Amino acid sequence: MVRFITKDGLRKLNEELEDRKTRLRQEIAQAIKEAKEQGDLSENAEYAEAKTQQNENESRIGELEMIVKNSQVVEKDETVKGAQIGSIVKVKSNGSEMEFTIVGSNEADPANFKISNESPLGKAFMGHNGGDDVNVLTPRGITIAYQILDVK
Repeated sequence: MVRFITKDGLRKLNEELEDRKTRLRQEIAQAIKEAKEQGDLSENAEYAEAKTQQNENESRIGELEMIVKNSQVVEKDETVKGAQIGSIVKVKSNGSEMEFTIVGSNEADPANFKISNESPLGKAFMGHNGGDDVNVLTPRGITIAYQILDVK
């Protein structure tokens, strides 16, 4: 399944992948080597921990490779009006102003106001311009009204 991603999001995934394949793999291999030198592996907590770290790292490498392989970079089309992937949407709701960046689902980080184009909020903002009012039905069944102030 193809996932949409911004250039910055793809760059960050590739950086993490490279770091895990080089630096982290070497650190874990060194930890395994040192643990093996301590002798009996059946009661060696350092060895067991290093092997666990190795398994987790290799799993994440596989996951990252699959994400990168199945991702399609989406660039913001300046000729298109309205919010799209890569847009920064400034909104007002219940007297508070917020800015959200619409990103692909792989790079969503709601705590940092990066929302997926597939999320209820992202879907509601897509295609809208400054001055538009949108209502968003939350997963809890509550409708929240937003006024879009600006789309960059």
